[in-house]
Amino acid sequence: MNTDQYRMNWNYPTSIRVGVGRIAELADACKGLGMSAPLLVTDPGLAALPMIDQALAQCRDAGLKADVFSAIKGNPTGENVEAGVRAFKAGGHDGVIAFGGGSALDAGKAIALMVGQNRPLWDFEDIGDNCNRVNVAGMAPVVAVPTTAGTGSEVGRASVITDDSAHIKRIIFHARMLPALVILDPELTVGLPPKITAATGMDALSHSLEAFCSPLFHPMAEGIALEGMRLVQEYLPRAVAQGNDVEARLQMLVASSMGATAFQRGLGAMHALAHPLGALYDAHHGLLNAVLMPYVLHANRSRIESQMAKMGRYLSLPSPTYTGVLDWVLQMREQLGIAHTLAEIGIDDVRMEQVGKMAEVDPSAGTNPITFNSKQYRQIFENALTGKL
Repeated sequence: MNTDQYRMNWNYPTSIRVGVGRIAELADACKGLGMSAPLLVTDPGLAALPMIDQALAQCRDAGLKADVFSAIKGNPTGENVEAGVRAFKAGGHDGVIAFGGGSALDAGKAIALMVGQNRPLWDFEDIGDNCNRVNVAGMAPVVAVPTTAGTGSEVGRASVITDDSAHIKRIIFHARMLPALVILDPELTVGLPPKITAATGMDALSHSLEAFCSPLFHPMAEGIALEGMRLVQEYLPRAVAQGNDVEARLQMLVASSMGATAFQRGLGAMHALAHPLGALYDAHHGLLNAVLMPYVLHANRSRIESQMAKMGRYLSLPSPTYTGVLDWVLQMREQLGIAHTLAEIGIDDVRMEQVGKMAEVDPSAGTNPITFNSKQYRQIFENALTGKL
């Protein structure tokens, strides 16, 4: 494969440098944003890998005073963000490199937001006009470097942070949380294990799929969602089967960014359920969406049949219908080794009522094709637990 054909600079929805080896431009990217002392925010697992040492060495060799903060959980918490802010201030930092999967990207963006605020983190939850409370001048610039292809947080204007005291995931939002520069380098993802590749890739699919099903009028997002799903269809099985397939890895990074760009149109019941389940059970977000996907499609069927036909035609499915799309989703999940039920990934029915109530008021529920109440969300949850389609 000639990887040079994929070496590009894009300016939508932010400045993006795409291609093999682009991580070599990290220090220049930081300097271009006025950073002299970036704080590299990552997770504990990545912090122990050579790629982080190499990124730090590159920055330091370029004269930047760079350090690492990695005390974050798989589902980052408010306490993790507060600790990151303390590290940022103690080290005299002036920017953030958010480096890793969704947890590191979300935590890094939230830290960059909070370093210049006088209010607590939850005051900026995505409710009403809370974003107007942000002191924009106090925000730090962010370079985002994803190492998984799933959340698309590198092109998102929000962070999902767990409020441990309330056992709930909250969405922190401000338009300026969108990283100023993104590096999509597929070589950073080739070591991702097949199971994580599959779960994160299905997360990317869930973003495009839910955005595509949203009732809001946003034709640009709808078009991006369609192509994002086609990329997942073609390249996710390849990335899972052959982890060193650089072309598949690159295309999945692009599909991930496309999914997060598309969901400006909104998400839906998959995420409305995945958020409380992730907060209550500390389960992997992408895997939750992957398991929930067919059950939510089934619940939404009466309102999405025409969209599923359009999607089926674009993906050239044998049967371009709702049933054809559902069959494709089920077949791909099986091919990728995704569990069929929530019970198989350690979720129980103890908090069924609580999950239903939390899903009903989750921000993602507002753009589901059907407005479900807590009892209906409870039923979807029960179906996903028992495998009832």
